[in-house]
Amino acid sequence: MEKGYEGECMFDALTEKLEGDHLVLNDLLLKHNNTTFQIDSLIITAGSAYLFEVKNFEGDYIYDAASNQLHLKLPSKEYEVTNPLTQLSRCNSLLRQLLSSYGFHLPILASVVFINPEFTLYQSPLDKPFIHPTQINRYLKGLQSNSSSKLNIMHTSLAEKLTSLHLVDSPFRNLPEYGYDQVQKGLVCGGCSTLSVLVEGRSARCVRCSRVETVEEVVLRHVREFRMLFPERKITTSGIWKWCGVGVSAKTINRILDKHFAVKGSRRWRYYE
Repeated sequence: MEKGYEGECMFDALTEKLEGDHLVLNDLLLKHNNTTFQIDSLIITAGSAYLFEVKNFEGDYIYDAASNQLHLKLPSKEYEVTNPLTQLSRCNSLLRQLLSSYGFHLPILASVVFINPEFTLYQSPLDKPFIHPTQINRYLKGLQSNSSSKLNIMHTSLAEKLTSLHLVDSPFRNLPEYGYDQVQKGLVCGGCSTLSVLVEGRSARCVRCSRVETVEEVVLRHVREFRMLFPERKITTSGIWKWCGVGVSAKTINRILDKHFAVKGSRRWRYYE
């Protein structure tokens, strides 16, 4: 989620530099026919509305045209990831229906933007609305040249209506009920979010995606997660040791907690804040 948000901010920074007569709406959460959908970025010009699904993918990917599937290519194997075109198509359809229900009939041009410069898509189909990292600036310049016509009150009303329909409280933030004993313990990779991290000296390496972090970074990240999920529990050396699935020695965890947190209590009642 953090990485996706970073990608959206990167694209927002580019759209802020656009010249011409247009309106930019970012990060809208809307609802139509009891279905919630999110818009990363929408640029309204005199002739069209440009809908963007922003993806901050990193690494080598392969597009399988026969199955319309997207795969992350790693040294050992490939992993299927959700095709962003599916999400784009859903968002495009719901937005078009929503606009029509309020009497707006502006054509929508929808695209997927791959914002990360370290992203490569092999076998990318030419007939799909993909905007690759090296194409973004040229695409936005072309969009800017199409923004020479003046907006009218219809465009302003459209932007105001969408803004007024934005849902402040996201239903996606509703967490399911969970308990400490129900949650699997272990070292979670900060990249692919799997329990595939092995400690090698002062480093921690994910055997699935090869991401490498320092042990200190991993432990601190797990402390933040533990505090967020279980705010009623005290942070102790033994508690974090168990939360990390005993993947890091208690001595190392104790040293990291001493370095970054204030010690409260003493001996068996010792904990950190």
